Amino acid sequence: MTQSSQRFLPLDVFRGMTVCFMIIVNTGGTGGTYWPLDHAPWHGWTPTDLVFPSFLFAVGNAMSFSMKKYEQLGNAAVLGKIFKRTLIIFLLGYLMYWFPFVEHTSTGLSFKPFSHTRILGVLQRIALCYGIASLLIHYLPKKGVWTVSALFLFGYWAILWFAGTPGDQYGIHGNAGIALDKLVMGDNHMYHGEGFAFDPEGILSTFPAVVNVVAGYYAGLFVQQQGRTQSGLLRMIATGAVLIALAYAWNTVFPINKKLWTSSYVLLTVGIDLILLSLLILLIDIAGLTKGTGFFTIFGKNPLFLYLLSEVLAILMYFFRIGNQSLYQWINDQIFQPLSPGKFGSLLFSLAFMLLCWTVGLILDKRKIYVRV
Repeated sequence: MTQSSQRFLPLDVFRGMTVCFMIIVNTGGTGGTYWPLDHAPWHGWTPTDLVFPSFLFAVGNAMSFSMKKYEQLGNAAVLGKIFKRTLIIFLLGYLMYWFPFVEHTSTGLSFKPFSHTRILGVLQRIALCYGIASLLIHYLPKKGVWTVSALFLFGYWAILWFAGTPGDQYGIHGNAGIALDKLVMGDNHMYHGEGFAFDPEGILSTFPAVVNVVAGYYAGLFVQQQGRTQSGLLRMIATGAVLIALAYAWNTVFPINKKLWTSSYVLLTVGIDLILLSLLILLIDIAGLTKGTGFFTIFGKNPLFLYLLSEVLAILMYFFRIGNQSLYQWINDQIFQPLSPGKFGSLLFSLAFMLLCWTVGLILDKRKIYVRV
């Protein structure tokens, strides 16, 4: 995923930017966060809500290089590569949420039971979306892939409307996705960040998320063929603008919502990603402004590894304690909050944490170590 996409710097920078901002928004400090670094409470969106779909879009970009190799392979080899990569990324995500396998209790450390592990999550969604998109792209013609993508978007809308609780189809308690997740996985295997069982990376909402990867794949192909031309850039920008307009039109009946990953949200995020990628091509390839791009390519060369590292480091900082506080809270309260109380201190911590992960990426890059799955 890394090596092939380095042939096109704007794509590498785009992917690096998404990883960089994923780390920042996932590690807010203890003094509160500025609104652009928070998710929208429910309907609507903030800049933070663009990060995850942009990463899926970047996964599709990288596939536009790597999938070419599959054309030379037999059916068994292709399936083996796709399923192996899907399984490894899924298991990494699952084990990450279970890690460090023990928890603090009133009587000391105790083993975290399998019965209360979260099954789905961010890496798991990346894995499933990659796997489904890869199978569609390899085995179906382009029109077939877009037809299935349209079915995912409109079918998801129909399922939420007809199978959800009447009057609350798009609510956090009444949507069909939460009912399916509880039926298949059970409350104890779901995310409880809202204070109850609700998984923003649930089973049903994975299908519209596949379209973000598919769009990234075909955008990557287009960029390789026409992305450096003025007409190509104008087409990408125009397509992005049309998708954003369609997203807001759809929003009137199917609200833009990251936690439900609504179809209107897919159109919005793909549209914004197309425009952002076009601007990067304009600045980097056409205007020749490459200064500073190296910072983001450090993240872009080891994206999954550095994201996983950031999550594991945060988990360990929450796990280890100094007195009655987690190390995470202690660092914030004793260093960053005294330095600058409130939201700015939290931002400083997020930036410092991101730079720590970047430093690891820099060391790996200097040694030409690129972790591939």
